Amino acid sequence: MKNLIKKIVPQAIRIKRLEYLKHRKKIKIVKYLKRSSEFDDEEKKEIVNYFAKNPLAVFPYEFTKKYNPKDVVVHTDNENNMKCVWHEKKRLYFKKNWSEEKIQNYYNGILLEQDVESSHRYETADFYVKENDVVVDVGVAEGNFALSVVEKAKKIYLFEIDEEWIDVLKITFAPWKEKVEIVCKYVSDKDSDSSITLDTFFSDKQKVDFIKADIEGAEIAMLKGGQSTLSNTENQRIVLCAYHKQNDAKEIDTKLKEAGFHTAFSKNHMIFYLDKTLDAPFLRKGVVYAVKK
Repeated sequence: MKNLIKKIVPQAIRIKRLEYLKHRKKIKIVKYLKRSSEFDDEEKKEIVNYFAKNPLAVFPYEFTKKYNPKDVVVHTDNENNMKCVWHEKKRLYFKKNWSEEKIQNYYNGILLEQDVESSHRYETADFYVKENDVVVDVGVAEGNFALSVVEKAKKIYLFEIDEEWIDVLKITFAPWKEKVEIVCKYVSDKDSDSSITLDTFFSDKQKVDFIKADIEGAEIAMLKGGQSTLSNTENQRIVLCAYHKQNDAKEIDTKLKEAGFHTAFSKNHMIFYLDKTLDAPFLRKGVVYAVKK
């Protein structure tokens, strides 16, 4: 059906319709926030003021204005004919068929997500990967998080199912191939040809110190399949995305507390308008930080 619409309806009309629908959603959100009492008044005021001048956005805060895709410098590595950016003084590569503009937009989004004011930030001043940690990155994509911590980590396991990204990751992490293992599997609550549980994978391996997971709403399933992995490491830290589904934050928080973790949410909120089920209260926490004491 989507392909048929693309063939019949001109692109300019499709774009205008999407903009109209986003504007309608923005108005609905603003009206709700103005009469709601469940969020901090200062934050509500900031979001409402932001929307008075800007279109609907995932991060409705002024800090986003610091970032411009045109400021992203894309390089071509002639040795492998692949495009990359310098990410914390290390090369971060992208899929071969991506244009420079697409990479600029994508990497700009990464920078925005990891801003200190962002609700999507994986590490904070008090929550981070430590020297010689064994790190698990589930839902790696291009690998920006793992690349940020690769020099500190003792060992990193990268779980990614997209074969195009896996080809890219092999090049990005080639300088650290002795301590980076790439696993082409979904991480879930069951084992199959395409998926594996944390408990199965780590049954004969060293303990895990830090887990980061951004897996499109499958975080609960990952926790269910990792009960042993998450039960025997003191000071284990986990950061899980909690915005993909309407009740993710509450369910993930509950599951982690049941497993003996102390939890906290990231600052500020997100409006994940790409979720068609998005409904009141509209604002969602980006990630949950959890520490096993």
